[in-house]
Amino acid sequence: MSEIHSRPLQVLSIGAGAIGTYIGGSLLLNGHKVTFIERASAISELHSRGLRLNINSKDHHIPSIDVHESLDPLPDEYLFDFVIFALKSFDTSAGVATLSSRYRGEVPVLCLQNGVDNERVIANEIGAECVIPGTVTSAVGRRAIGDIILERDRGIGIADTHPLSSVLAEIFNQAGLNTRLFVNASGMKWSKMITNLIANASSAILDMTPAQIFNHPGLFRLEIAQLREALAVMKKHAIAVVDLPGVPVKALSFAVTKLPLRITRPILQRAVGGGRGGKMPSFHIDLHSGRGKSEVDYLNGAVVRYGAEVGINTPVNRVLNDTLMALTAGEEPLELYAHKPQALLSQINDYKIR
Repeated sequence: MSEIHSRPLQVLSIGAGAIGTYIGGSLLLNGHKVTFIERASAISELHSRGLRLNINSKDHHIPSIDVHESLDPLPDEYLFDFVIFALKSFDTSAGVATLSSRYRGEVPVLCLQNGVDNERVIANEIGAECVIPGTVTSAVGRRAIGDIILERDRGIGIADTHPLSSVLAEIFNQAGLNTRLFVNASGMKWSKMITNLIANASSAILDMTPAQIFNHPGLFRLEIAQLREALAVMKKHAIAVVDLPGVPVKALSFAVTKLPLRITRPILQRAVGGGRGGKMPSFHIDLHSGRGKSEVDYLNGAVVRYGAEVGINTPVNRVLNDTLMALTAGEEPLELYAHKPQALLSQINDYKIR
């Protein structure tokens, strides 16, 4: 490991989305070499414009980047020090196939995806010894391909489960990425998922902002119910809630499970309003983009599956997952629930009765 400290690192970023651009671009600005793998339709634009990053109100432009559609143009002997893996969960299998054909068992992969199952999928293809769980709590907005703005600088978590983990934390911090090591990888990933659940599926289904969700008494109770189900599943699996960089998840858990709703509601309203209260979350963006894919089954769906493993019923998460999946697949029209809270709430009540 001493040798890796003495030179710029060779980094592969699978994707140049918001997180790939933010982290890969920050490493480039700090002197490391980053190669990006992106879809063919984006490559010409990335070649012509490079990367643009607005970090803490300061603009950075990286005019020339190394980007390819696949690893084929690179020499067979070309080896990276580590891989940034920050794709949407529904693209995990395709992304890891890019790696497994050449780098199985050879290159550490830092998995920064949302959800709690992606590390297992990656490990099955390239080897468990190569996977480093991670998470991003900073809010990064994507203005265009390769063009991001750091909206809230919270930080990054890296599981301290690999010999390279401490090195990654060090170089990330040198690049201004505010990174912490976590001994409890499962607690880190599940705690992030708890925060991802908040007003995400309901916002997409109802076409309402998170602030509107929390201002509606019935929908607020629905949000509390889905979080309580997820926290109960964590507890049954002996997965501890942990605080993440810039996110006091332990306090959130306490408020959701211990405080009366009349006290919890204004606390969460302020938290949501100060974060993404008026901004549509990722599930909404994916649904209304018409891409036909959603991460809901990797979040709410994971709560349902892990709950079933330990005998915990999760009706709220199940209805949110099933409803959004049906809308995503075009099995139900978007107008069925758009701005109709009672239509969703009645589904929850009907399911609980059955």
